[in-house]
Amino acid sequence: MSTALAQATRGTRPTFAIWARQWVDPVLALVAVALLALGLVMVASASVPKAAEAGDALYFFKRQLAFAGFGLALAAAAYAVPLWVWERAAYWLAAGAALLLILVLIPGLGHEVNGSRRWLRLGLTLQPSELARFAAVLFVAAYLVRRQGEVRSQWWGFVKPLLICAVLAGLILLEPDLGSAAVLMAVVLGMLFLAGARLLPFALFLGGGLGLGVLAVVLEPYRLHRLQAFLDPWQDPFGSGFQLAQALIAIGSGGWTGVGLGESVQKLLYLPEAHTDFLFSVLAEELGLLGVAVVIGLFAVLVWRCFAVAVRAEAAGLRFGVWVAYGVGMWLGLQAFINMGVNLGVLPTKGITLPLMSSGGSSLVVNLMALGLVQRVWREARDQAPLPGLVRREGEP
Repeated sequence: MSTALAQATRGTRPTFAIWARQWVDPVLALVAVALLALGLVMVASASVPKAAEAGDALYFFKRQLAFAGFGLALAAAAYAVPLWVWERAAYWLAAGAALLLILVLIPGLGHEVNGSRRWLRLGLTLQPSELARFAAVLFVAAYLVRRQGEVRSQWWGFVKPLLICAVLAGLILLEPDLGSAAVLMAVVLGMLFLAGARLLPFALFLGGGLGLGVLAVVLEPYRLHRLQAFLDPWQDPFGSGFQLAQALIAIGSGGWTGVGLGESVQKLLYLPEAHTDFLFSVLAEELGLLGVAVVIGLFAVLVWRCFAVAVRAEAAGLRFGVWVAYGVGMWLGLQAFINMGVNLGVLPTKGITLPLMSSGGSSLVVNLMALGLVQRVWREARDQAPLPGLVRREGEP
C-alpha cells in the first residue's frame, strides 16, 4: 500500500516521448537522422554510374554507410564526454588541427587530387579542414567563456581569436581550399557578433576579409575562371562553365516532383562530382522542387534546434554549451546554404559538401560528432532545469 502511495505521489510514469526527452533533443535527433537517411539514398542513386566503372555499383553507398556508422559511434562518444572536458581540451584541439593542416601540405604525407592537397592518408583518408572547423568552434566557445567582456569592450579582445583562427584558415587556403576557409572565418565572426562584438571592428574585419577574398580570386587563375563561369556558364558550356551548366540542366529537368528516384540523366557521367559536391543537383532532378523544399526545410529546422539548444543552455548557465550550440548551428547552416547556392548557380563554384548528405567520410563523421556534442549541451542543460512534464525519480541521472 505504501509503495502504491509513493508511486502516486511521484506522478504517473512518463510516456516514451517524455522518456526520450531525458536523453536527447528529439527534434534535432529526428532531423539529423532524416538528413542522414536521405543522403544515403541519394549517394546510392547518384554514385551508381561512377561506382559501376570499378565493378561495384554500390561501392560509394557501402562506403558512406560505413562512415555513417563510425560517425554515429563518435557522436555517441562526444555525447558521453562532459562539457567541462571539451572546454579544457578546446585549445589543444585547435593546436592539433593546425598540426594536421601543416602535415597535409608536406609532399608525401598530403594526398593530392585535382591540384589540391587536402587529404592525409593515415590508414584512413582524413580531411583536416573538416576537423579544423569543429576545432575552431570549440576554441572560440572556450575563449568566449573567459573573455566575452573583452570581446565586447576591447579591440584586442576581439582580434585575438580572429588571428588564431586566421592561422587555421590560412593553412586551409594553402591546400588550396577557399570555400572551407571562408566557412571557418564566417562562423567565427558570427560567434563573436552574437557575443556582442562592437560593430566598428566587426565591420572593418569583415571588409578586410572580403578584400582578401577578392585578392585570392584575382591572384589564382583557376578561381578567376570559376568566377567567370559562375557569371555566365553558357559562355563556355563545354569548358569552364561545364559543371555549373550540367547542374542547372539537372535542376531544371526536375520540375515539381522530379523524374523519379534513380532516373537522373545528368548523373550518367555528365555532371562531375554528382555524389559529392553536386549531390543536391541530382536530388533536385530526381525528387523535384518538392524534394528540394523538404531538404531546405530540414536544414532550417536543424539550425533552429541548435539555436534552441543554445537558448536553453544560456538559461541553465552553461556558457560554453551556449557557444558550441550556436557555432555548430551556424557552421552546418552556412555550409548547407553555400552548397545549395553553388548548385543553384547563385554562388561561385566551391568544393563544399552538403552536410550529412554528400559522399565524404571526414565531413560526415565530423558533422555527426558535432551534433552529438550539441546533444550533450542539451542533456546538461536539461539536468540543470528539467523539462515540463518530466518526472525525475530518485537515483535517475
